[in-house]
Amino acid sequence: MDLAPFKDFAQQLADASAQRIREVWDEDDLGLEYKEDDTPVTRADRDAEEIMRAMIKKQFPHHGIIAEEFGSENEDAEWVWILDPIDGTKSFVAHVPLFGTLIGLLHRGEPTVGVINQPILRQCLIGDNETTTLNGKVVQARPQTQLERSLLLTTDPNLMEMTDEIPGLKDLLQTVYLRRTWGDCYGYLLLATGRADIMIDPILAPWDLLPLVPVVRGAGAVITDWQGRAPNIEHSGSAIAAHPNIHPAVIRALSEPE
Repeated sequence: MDLAPFKDFAQQLADASAQRIREVWDEDDLGLEYKEDDTPVTRADRDAEEIMRAMIKKQFPHHGIIAEEFGSENEDAEWVWILDPIDGTKSFVAHVPLFGTLIGLLHRGEPTVGVINQPILRQCLIGDNETTTLNGKVVQARPQTQLERSLLLTTDPNLMEMTDEIPGLKDLLQTVYLRRTWGDCYGYLLLATGRADIMIDPILAPWDLLPLVPVVRGAGAVITDWQGRAPNIEHSGSAIAAHPNIHPAVIRALSEPE
């Protein structure tokens, strides 16, 4: 399967959405509102998604779309784009560049192309399950072999307070060398470029997770849900990403607490 045309188009989506996100980033009024679940949304979230949706409908009118802000269209199509215009809106609102745009392409429910684009730092990762590039240069996850020397990232600092609810989590957090909340999609960018060793998220939406899969795999790492299952449209509620040297140890630590 030749994915090159889809990867090229995904880059176009990333470039177009990034331009609008940078414009809003420089404005005093971000158009901040709060959704029913009390999560923030800004003008940049909505505008960037609208731009990408319009481009997809023009270029691939028979493809489906699953996206955070404006819902799903034709989601049973053979090819489905999955979009999160700003993954990490809380960071965006605080003007902290630990956020990004997630763009994914599913083929019959399986992730085939993924993009993590950080528009302020101008870092764009594109993966296809075989290779991942950062601004055109091939990148690899670092082959860490020891949990005790690992840098573990997560998105929500409240995870550190969930050790009574999640078996094995306390042991894992105490075993690794460093824990940091450089999370949302930027944590996976750090993992895929060899700057972190483990990224875990206990709760994710499909648009948070599925675009990450081809990027992480293409960088030579493993990404599963917390039960060790490969992410797809059916299993997309959590994530553990790490180099294959230590991914099994993370799974064991969480499932077989001492």
